[in-house]
Amino acid sequence: MTVMAERTSQTSQMSVEDFERIAEFAAKETDDAVRFEFINGRIGVKKVADGDHDTIVVWLTKRCMQVRPDLDVYQGRGLRVEKYREGRARPDAVIVPEEHFAGHGEWADPSGVLLVLEVTSYDSDTDQRDRQEKPVAYGAAGIPFYLLIDRDACMVKLYGDPEPEVGYRETRMAPFGDRLLLPEPLGIELDTEKLKQYVD
Repeated sequence: MTVMAERTSQTSQMSVEDFERIAEFAAKETDDAVRFEFINGRIGVKKVADGDHDTIVVWLTKRCMQVRPDLDVYQGRGLRVEKYREGRARPDAVIVPEEHFAGHGEWADPSGVLLVLEVTSYDSDTDQRDRQEKPVAYGAAGIPFYLLIDRDACMVKLYGDPEPEVGYRETRMAPFGDRLLLPEPLGIELDTEKLKQYVD
């Protein structure tokens, strides 16, 4: 998850090129221990995930691979997002066709991405970041689905039907324990009962 800088205005803190240089330097100097995102013109630091958070990402990866071995699941993949690809995000997981990101650089174009996943962290920026900024950024980038696993609300939320100006037009929610269908082109049904174990 990401700790986003406080937003005081809609003006960008810096150019995308400056952000990429800072992000590259931080990754090298900290041996990838610090990772940045750039959403809505603001820089954010990728929070170190806890064990339950990572277990949820692995849980989704296994479900996808069992049903759809023709798809790949990447963790922490850098994507160019927002309407004009001026944002930079590192979703917790990205589902794409097999070998889709071969030959891509650190920040890949989101064309061809089928779904992005975010798992909430227990921090003060979760509401702003995962529930408000990320749906708009991912929808504006044309990513068909955004799956939010909200550990605070014990809810799985699937955003669909992307719209460049608003993010997503459709939202489906299921409490932990219910089943949720990830529609075509994914065609994966998730039994979310297990997620109850990964909530503090």
